[in-house]
Amino acid sequence: MHQSNTRHPARLAVEREPGNALAWIVLAEHELDAGDARAGEAAARQALVLRPGHPEALARLGRAQWMLGRREDAVASLRGAAANAPDHPGIAVWLGHALEDSGEAEAAAEAYARAYALAPQEPQLAAYLLAWRRKLCDWRDLDALAAQVRGAVRDGRAAVEPFAFLSEDASAAEQLQCARLRAAEVARAVQQGQSPPARLLQRGEHPLRVGFLSNGFGAHPTGLLTVALFEALRTQADIEVHLFALNRDDGSPIRQRLHAAAHALHDVAAQPHAQVAARIRDAGIDVLFDLRGWGGGGAPEVLALRPAPVQVNWLAYPGTSGAPWIDYVLADRFVLPESLAAHFSETVAWLPRCFQPSDTSRAIAPTPTRAECALPERTAEGAGVVYCCFNNSYKLNPHSMSRALAVLREVPGSVLWLLSGPGQADARLRAFAQAQAVDPQRLVFMAKQPHLHYLARLQLADLFLDTQPYNAHTTASDALWAGCPVLTRPGDTFAARVAGSLNHHLGMGAMNVDDDAAFVARAVALGRDPHALAAVRAELAQRREDSGLFDMDGFAADFAGVVQRMARLL
Repeated sequence: MHQSNTRHPARLAVEREPGNALAWIVLAEHELDAGDARAGEAAARQALVLRPGHPEALARLGRAQWMLGRREDAVASLRGAAANAPDHPGIAVWLGHALEDSGEAEAAAEAYARAYALAPQEPQLAAYLLAWRRKLCDWRDLDALAAQVRGAVRDGRAAVEPFAFLSEDASAAEQLQCARLRAAEVARAVQQGQSPPARLLQRGEHPLRVGFLSNGFGAHPTGLLTVALFEALRTQADIEVHLFALNRDDGSPIRQRLHAAAHALHDVAAQPHAQVAARIRDAGIDVLFDLRGWGGGGAPEVLALRPAPVQVNWLAYPGTSGAPWIDYVLADRFVLPESLAAHFSETVAWLPRCFQPSDTSRAIAPTPTRAECALPERTAEGAGVVYCCFNNSYKLNPHSMSRALAVLREVPGSVLWLLSGPGQADARLRAFAQAQAVDPQRLVFMAKQPHLHYLARLQLADLFLDTQPYNAHTTASDALWAGCPVLTRPGDTFAARVAGSLNHHLGMGAMNVDDDAAFVARAVALGRDPHALAAVRAELAQRREDSGLFDMDGFAADFAGVVQRMARLL
């Protein structure tokens, strides 16, 4: 077991009663909450020696295996736990989590539905079911579930996952409330009391040591967005980049570039929270960026231990942390205007450019033919327009899909190209189209592709149709880089303004519209007028070169300046 836990009450309990299976289960839970999956697994196995088949012990074993990435083992353990305790909603939820990660999408939905049926008054269970149904484009009872979750957040009755809550049609004030509830839960779990490191910043003493904590340092949206910036920061003599990777080396070219760009890449995958925090302290980090936040797979508990004097929310979680241990949020004045700042717990540090960097050296494979992608050919009459939306399936809500289908109805021969979703999501979307008088075959689905092949396919799309209330983020950047214009309707939250920020800083504000009617009208007008569409695409090609949106050397200089100001205000 991890040494820092030796005097914890759970440890003392098993020392007093080593034959007590329940004491070992409690210790397993404690170790898992501390981020020590191996210690949690060992404690759970000891409980099972004493009480073979005990559902609570099997559940902790499955949770440990899930944390360690042993997906099949986790599913087997949790299925065993659920069989031995069929009326336990918490075990059903953990089984749902494991089934999600093992790719058994519809079985995961059944597990979440089972949990909710056992305790329908529990908003946390409603939130799990709601989030997964959004991913499966299963919109049954959507409004009722959403109302239950939003009501529980409003009344402070449930600390639901803030990332999933971004998909709800909630205000910035509601998002802050949601994040604060979750942060308070984390604070209780880690028993805050850690003070910032004693090391004080002395300007000019050494290059500023800037740390970045993420589970996305590899072939992941975070790695794809940041790698060119980290490479550009090598030219900033007063900045030293340290990456703290919560994910294992995936062997990808992006991971190799990240390793080469950083002063040091620290592998902290699967380490207990206290140990990760100690690594950050030992590296003498001055300013620490949380590149995951509430996005799932991160480690908010590490940030709650205050391993750095200045801690910043940036990039992967498009909203407020609601956490007292996060000092700043890094943004730009379009994505986070001053009118929104009151709904952020952090002090806002504004960049003079779009807050989102991009990999400006990413390769694009040769463009395939339309036939190879099951897309229609363009005709002399203008038919064959390809609208696309490669956002994740949980963003494709009834409102956004109805708006896109309204465009298809007005542009004969057009199609909507989508990323294939989990489980039966594609079939559900086609059924939704048919119910709205659109031939379901006009929805074309693309399986996930290696990034350079995905970018190549984006070159075949004529216009990207964004979603509400959760915009395209990395996906919008990819589309613009590949030459596909993005049409969006900026909303009233950070997550609803990212695509708009990209267009604004690109100098293509005309692609940001004010309401749904304008969205449909603009998309239809471009679809019916090949010359107007060609003009927008030509403008994008020019703006990509001269706007500064993809200028990572300029971004690095601006970024270094903002970080230095944060440090001086300590």
